Amino acid sequence: MIPRKAADLPVWYNAVDILERNLEHRADAQALITAERKLTFGQVSAEVNRVGNAMKALGVRPGDRVAILCLDCAEWAISFFACLKIGAVAVGMNTLLTARELRHILIDSDARVLLVHSALREIATESMNEDTRVEHIVVVAHDDALDLGVTYEEWIADESEQLAAERVHRDDFGTLNYSSGTTGQPKGIFHAHRDYALTAQLWGADVLGLSQDDRTFSVAKLFFTFGLGGNLLFPWWVGASVVLYPGSPRQAADVLGVIDRFRPTILYNAPTGYASILAIDDFTERYDLSSLRLGVSAGEALPAPVWQAFNERTGLDIIDGIGSTENFHIFISNRPGDIRPGSSGKPVPGYECRIVDDEGVAVETGDVGTLQIKGETAALFYLHQSERSREVFQGEWLDTGDKYYEDEDGYFWHAGRSDDMLKVGGIWVSPVEVESTLIEHDAVLECAVVGVEDNAGLVKPKAFVVLHEPGGAGDDMVDRLVEHCVDRMAAYKRPRWIEFVDQLPKTATGKIQRFRLR
Repeated sequence: MIPRKAADLPVWYNAVDILERNLEHRADAQALITAERKLTFGQVSAEVNRVGNAMKALGVRPGDRVAILCLDCAEWAISFFACLKIGAVAVGMNTLLTARELRHILIDSDARVLLVHSALREIATESMNEDTRVEHIVVVAHDDALDLGVTYEEWIADESEQLAAERVHRDDFGTLNYSSGTTGQPKGIFHAHRDYALTAQLWGADVLGLSQDDRTFSVAKLFFTFGLGGNLLFPWWVGASVVLYPGSPRQAADVLGVIDRFRPTILYNAPTGYASILAIDDFTERYDLSSLRLGVSAGEALPAPVWQAFNERTGLDIIDGIGSTENFHIFISNRPGDIRPGSSGKPVPGYECRIVDDEGVAVETGDVGTLQIKGETAALFYLHQSERSREVFQGEWLDTGDKYYEDEDGYFWHAGRSDDMLKVGGIWVSPVEVESTLIEHDAVLECAVVGVEDNAGLVKPKAFVVLHEPGGAGDDMVDRLVEHCVDRMAAYKRPRWIEFVDQLPKTATGKIQRFRLR
């Protein structure tokens, strides 16, 4: 079965097939590698069945939401496929968020079960209140976590390794991911069982050329669609193995150590991650990268100088592209043997792309406009956000909010955002959210946040701040404001630079002119 459109899949299709298609001929092949566990496809499948039975014992029914707040580990992947198999909806939660942000997701998703890594148990406890409906908590990689919930090992200890897959329609929802909103409120995005198989074939197999001989490793975590697709669904679709790494993507030396130790062939990373690796002067001498055949980049535009520098020092090509949570992965991409550094590449077969002006009319080649895409893996709406849904999901077309132009050779080039959203380290950041947090500080009168490129050409938040008492400006105030932000939101959203100004540029009606600040 090689599905390139939904009609190629059975009407009743459960995406646990992505795992179980390997059982007939590759049950004993290595599927998953972590520092603690190495599992074959057969072993993964058996544990998926035990977890699925344990979920059903808790009363989880088809359509119920199961939240996963967990570092990347075997239990994350196994629990995800258990959700698919019993027809539940897996809610991958961003482990970098604050308790307040996580609480919103728990309430908005209406999750009844929460799987939480013991390293995150404190923030998980803070995130719950009387408005959340979590009835059961399962603790992964426990130590003294019994006070929070049942341990994963105890939960599945007596469960059977036999489980029949739930009969689900290919259009039934299997995942609910959250992406940052323009006002800082995360947007819930459903995807159906069919989406995973289609994008695995259209991009993972057809464009990237994944095969069962590959071993993937992603710095982007499984709660991102970039990590979930690239480092779980796509490789298992073709019978390849995956390396899961629970550490921070900001620790470039640790990332290189994982490559040296576990010998992946494909590296998924954000542009910021590649720039961090390049900052280590002797990384090619200290670490053996010879197992790699390709790098992959997405999440934000990869600057051509970063591509060139990485290629010169390693001999490796980086396949850059653009995807989105709304579309479940990449829809414009460079590809092996067809790379134009600095561009996002060409449309992936199976997707149509157009660039339009503010009136929705297609622009001429070379002119900048808003990128819209059409494809069968696009989501249909944002959960509980009807107004925003109408703006983005326009019939068959999905408005990405990204400004692009197409050159005469058919390559697409990123030219910014049509709103003020920023991509920081591959993750959406709302300037409005950062501004609202800064305004909460007693010293701040008003402020504005814009994206500024660092020395590597990557966008980071910069805040222009007007103080109540201008005499308080200085390094100490910068430190206090950054600390204030880190205490109240995910650390990656913090402003990297703060500039104190006497006033902000505004229109006659009082709107801040962010373009002048840029």
